[in-house]
Amino acid sequence: MPTNEKELNCYLFDQLTLLEDIERVAKQTNASEVLDEIAIKRRQIERKLYQQPPLKTE
Repeated sequence: MPTNEKELNCYLFDQLTLLEDIERVAKQTNASEVLDEIAIKRRQIERKLYQQPPLKTE
């Protein structure tokens, strides 16, 4: 489990990178159900990543 906000953000960016890789293959194979699920997961991750206010104020 991430111990600070920077570590959490790195973890979330890694998840976005994985989704981008899967999305590229899903587009090549026209897997619309997979693309729909990727869009949902992307929104969930971005909601955590770009939350307002941030976890820590500087």
